[in-house]
Amino acid sequence: MENDGKDCPVETIESLTKEAEALKKKLEDERQKLNDITLATVADRLDIINYMNIKPRRTLKGHQAKVLCSDWSPDKRHIVSSSQDGKMIIWDAFTTNKEHAVTMPTTWVMACAYAPSGNLVACGGLDNKVTVYPLSLDEDVSLKKKTVGTHTSYMSCCIFPNSDQQILTGSGDSTCALWDVESGQLLQNFHGHSADVMSIDLAPSETGNTFVSGSCDKMVLIWDMRSGQCVQSFEGHESDVNSVKFHPSGDAVATGSDDATCRLFDLRADKEVAIYNKESIIFGVNSVDFSVSGRLLFAGYNDYTVNVWDTLKCVRVCLLYGHENRVSCLQVSPDGTALSTGSWDYTLRVWA
Repeated sequence: MENDGKDCPVETIESLTKEAEALKKKLEDERQKLNDITLATVADRLDIINYMNIKPRRTLKGHQAKVLCSDWSPDKRHIVSSSQDGKMIIWDAFTTNKEHAVTMPTTWVMACAYAPSGNLVACGGLDNKVTVYPLSLDEDVSLKKKTVGTHTSYMSCCIFPNSDQQILTGSGDSTCALWDVESGQLLQNFHGHSADVMSIDLAPSETGNTFVSGSCDKMVLIWDMRSGQCVQSFEGHESDVNSVKFHPSGDAVATGSDDATCRLFDLRADKEVAIYNKESIIFGVNSVDFSVSGRLLFAGYNDYTVNVWDTLKCVRVCLLYGHENRVSCLQVSPDGTALSTGSWDYTLRVWA
């Protein structure tokens, strides 16, 4: 009798695992029934994007080490960038002037973000913290800095969800967290990934309470910010997911991974609907972003290039050369007129 009791838990785990696998297969079969046509086939009737005149217009020089992250200001003119040298710089992207330079307590400042008002920036990295700096021209920015939240491992990404009052962070401790900027209180914790969270992005709607995260566990998860629950998950990548970005419509998410592909996951179809890759592309993707219309997907790679993909036809329409080391971050400006890229070659470039 005693023996039976001991065998039980193992048997139940095995049978439950089998049941889970069977259910997964059923789900996949259901999805396949709806999989009647590919995105590229639907897009056949659309005109090809022939001519793209994107050129490097500005080079921002000043960091003494690898540029790790950057973010456009809502004023469409300024850029904040952070670097391995422990510096955070606020640039005027038109004149290439540096308006502020802040030295952080640690090197490897892996994340930086502008607040919606444009009056605050947040950053963090190997110090495991997210620190907020109010921007004012009359005094030293670092005097009023404020530590908002602390993770148990490095902070890889941060973003303000539609107000200056809260900040959302992703971390190497495999969680995301929502913090109150004023009090530093942890408002919500997001557990679900089994490895480092590399990237987060907010759903585009103003009232949006969902965000997406990409992780080294190869998964892409959609979260409800209010409940802290994961509401949808996507698999398909064969290596770390380094970058996630919502399509402007809010109905799909683009991802970039170390497996040298970008993918498009549709939230309503609940599956991967497109993959952006070529035989000749063998290097990982560090960062992705959409044009304002969502027709183009910009992706920064480890082979120093930026590939521009037609999201619907799934073909590459343009290749941007210029950086002399891997492209670590890129972002389309808020009005869609320019693209900023940051690189391990210590520079940022603005393309238009």
